[in-house]
Amino acid sequence: MIIIGEKINGSIPVVAEAIANRDAEFIKNRAIMQAEANASFIDCCASVPEEQEVETLHWMIDCIQEVTDLPISVDSPSPAVLAEAYKFCKRPGLFNSVSGEGNKLDTIFPIMAQPGNEKWEVIALLSDDTGIPKSAADRLRVFEKIMAKAKEYGIAPSRIHVDPLVEMLCTSENGIETNIEVIKTVRAQYPDIHITAAVSNISFNLPVRKLINLGFLVLAMNAGLDSAIMDPVNRDMLGMVYSTEALLGLDDYCMEYIGAYRDGLIGPKK
Repeated sequence: MIIIGEKINGSIPVVAEAIANRDAEFIKNRAIMQAEANASFIDCCASVPEEQEVETLHWMIDCIQEVTDLPISVDSPSPAVLAEAYKFCKRPGLFNSVSGEGNKLDTIFPIMAQPGNEKWEVIALLSDDTGIPKSAADRLRVFEKIMAKAKEYGIAPSRIHVDPLVEMLCTSENGIETNIEVIKTVRAQYPDIHITAAVSNISFNLPVRKLINLGFLVLAMNAGLDSAIMDPVNRDMLGMVYSTEALLGLDDYCMEYIGAYRDGLIGPKK
């Protein structure tokens, strides 16, 4: 499982306070704890007004890169910000994100196609100028548009993390049926593509959220999810990732699961 660590995001109040105070040690510590939990990427989201975003991301990215060599997921809703902020990364990372909305694809895909940027990856949201489509069929139409653009710019499917857009279970008309249909269809069409999700979105406004999150994670991984935007230091979630991979036959002889236990990443704290 590709784990995109979500703990450095300005939408989290304590992170917003650290950003406002330029508390570099707070940002560094959050990067270290996620790296030690075997995150694959460190997400970096400023959540400040757009005119402040590039400078703020520059500071945040520098803080992260002082303490870990993990690639960074540069996170902004603005393609113009992404097009500037990715330059601060010392190694290829992840653009978070593009979608079928506006000019996002035609801003980021050409950058990914440039010589030297061949290892950059991208999260692609299945939304467009109409918003988040309600049906699986409509989300898959957005997916087809994104993949046509990717082909136009020579972006291999293996560099794309498709996000089917997980919404709140408590306001959903069909539970997670739409997400599962999208995940299964995308996986069948493109075996090498990555499929990601902000797992905790499913449980907003529900009690005991972790139970819903854990159940969704298992169902989504069974459908083909191989990437998740999540808290890698959450031992329950991380344990569920390793155990589900073992149960799905993705972990030969359960060696990754056993290794995670021996390293103290899952199970009771030692």
